[in-house]
Amino acid sequence: MTPRLWATITLIVLIVAAAAVALLRVPWSAAPAPRADQLAALDTLPRDAVAQGRAFHGALRPGMYISIVLGLVVALLLGLTPAGSWLVEQAGRPFGGHWLARALLGGLLVTLIGEVVALPLSAWRQSILREYGLSTQGWGAWTVDLLKGYAVGAVIGAVVLVGFYTVTHFAPTWWWAWAAAGAAALTVLLTFVFPVLVEPVFNKFTPMPEGEQRTALMALAARDGVPVRDVLIADASRRTRAVNAYVSGLGPTRRIVVYDTLLEKAPPPEVESVVAHELGHAKAGDVLTGTLLGALGAAAAVCALYLLGSWTALLRLARVDSIAEPRALALLLAVATVASLVAGPAQAFISRRVEARADTHALTLTADPTDFEAMQGRLALVNLGDPDPNPLEQFLFGTHPTAVERMAAAKAWSRAHP
Repeated sequence: MTPRLWATITLIVLIVAAAAVALLRVPWSAAPAPRADQLAALDTLPRDAVAQGRAFHGALRPGMYISIVLGLVVALLLGLTPAGSWLVEQAGRPFGGHWLARALLGGLLVTLIGEVVALPLSAWRQSILREYGLSTQGWGAWTVDLLKGYAVGAVIGAVVLVGFYTVTHFAPTWWWAWAAAGAAALTVLLTFVFPVLVEPVFNKFTPMPEGEQRTALMALAARDGVPVRDVLIADASRRTRAVNAYVSGLGPTRRIVVYDTLLEKAPPPEVESVVAHELGHAKAGDVLTGTLLGALGAAAAVCALYLLGSWTALLRLARVDSIAEPRALALLLAVATVASLVAGPAQAFISRRVEARADTHALTLTADPTDFEAMQGRLALVNLGDPDPNPLEQFLFGTHPTAVERMAAAKAWSRAHP
C-alpha cells in the first residue's frame, strides 16, 4: 500500500478511536434543570449585580467578535497568499535559507504577526476588566504577564516547529506517521508538565496552612477516593478579583488549588462545594479523557494535513510545492485556525456536559444543594458573569452550564433527594 492509503486508513482509525472515547467517557445527557427553576433562580439574584454582569459582557462582546474575525482574516491572508511563504523565506535568509532556520524563525515570525495584530484588542479587553473592577493588575504587571505568555508559547512553539520539520526533512515519505506519533506524545507530556513547569510562571502557589479548611478539603478528597498530594493557595488576587478553584495534574502531580480570592469571599461550605465539583473531574478522569481526545485529535490532524497536501489549488494559493516544507507554515496555521473555529461549538458542547456531570458529583458528595446553589450565584456575581446569557452565544462559546441552569439543577437534585 502507498503512504497515502496508509495515512487514510490511519486517519479513519484515529477518528473512530476518538469517537469511541467520546461515546464511552463523555456524558451525553445532563441533569434536569427546569426552565421555571432557572427563572426563579434568576429572580433571587440582585438585579443591579445581574445588570452589571450583562453590561460587562456587552462591553467585552465587540472585542471578542472582532478578535475572532481579525484572527481568521490574518491567518487566511498569510496562509492563502504568497505573503506567508515570503515571510518564512525572509526569516531564514540571514542563515542561508537553511530549512531549520526557516522552520523555527519563520514560524515564530508568522505567529508573532498574529499576536501583534491582536495586541490592541487584548489591551482593550484589559481596560474593560479594569473599568469594571475585575482586574487588579496595573498595566506594568499586565505587560509582564503578556510577555510571559509569549515566552511560554514561543518555547512550546519552537519544540513543535523543530520536531515537525525535522521529521518532514529526514523522513519525506512517512513524515506524517512520525509526526502524528510525536503530536500525540507531546499532548500527553504537556498534561503532566504543565502544572509543574508552566502554572508557576504565572502564579505563586503556597501550601494551605494546617487548619479546619485544609483538613476539610483533604477529608473531602479522601471520602471521594481521589488521592491528592496537597492543597495549594494561588495568589490570584494579584491579577483578578474573580474566584475559582481547580484540581490540577495527574497521579503524583495532582493537587487541589484554591484561589486566595475564593477563601476571602466565600464561606467554608461554599469553598468545599467548588472543590467537590473539581474533584468530580478527577473522579471521572476528565483530564485523562481530555488528554486522550487531544492526543488522538492531534495525530488525526497531522494525517489530515498530509492528505490535504495533495490539494494543488491550495498549494498554488500559498505558492508552495509541498505542505511539508517550512514555506507552507502560514498555510498550516490558516488550516488550523479554520478547523479550530469549526470545531469550537462541538468542543463547547462536550465541555458543558462534562461540567454538568461534575456539578452532579459535587451535589452527591456534599449532599448540600443549598450551599451549592449559593456558590453558583456567588461565582456568577463576583466573576461578573451573565447568569442567563443569549442562547446562541451559549451554544457557540459556553464551556459551562449557565449559572441559572446550575442553580436549577441543584433545586431539582434537592427535590429528588429529600
